[in-house]
Amino acid sequence: MTQADFYVLGKQAQHDQWYFACRLVEQIQQKGHQVLLQVSNEEEAKALDDMLWQFRPDAFVPHALLNAKDAPVDCPVSIGWHQEPGHHHDVIIILTPELPAFYGRFQRLVEVVVQNDDVLEYTRQHFRFLKDRGYPIDHKDMRMS
Repeated sequence: MTQADFYVLGKQAQHDQWYFACRLVEQIQQKGHQVLLQVSNEEEAKALDDMLWQFRPDAFVPHALLNAKDAPVDCPVSIGWHQEPGHHHDVIIILTPELPAFYGRFQRLVEVVVQNDDVLEYTRQHFRFLKDRGYPIDHKDMRMS
């Protein structure tokens, strides 16, 4: 069954949510896991792609847009928006108001929660949805870190 992890940040902006997701992706990928970053649309995917190249000067996170023609099949990190995740089934980081229909095929689901009314509303809905269905949930309060 999918393990759900909710990282609660004290910050408010989408940039902070994405920056934390980039740092988390780097750590998860270094441990040998594959990651799918799920965003709302292609424009967000391209912006997150840029952020992964720039979030830390000394970091390298091998990644590609999901279904990009030149993307290697075994790329450890992919960025998707509403596409079928293909071979991905390890970790999904959801940065969108909708839980994708395929979330249950992943071993781990991650949500990064910032103190923005819209984000708080949809992540609370996701939390309740998963809890009501018996998914194991870990709440990680990062506000004091």
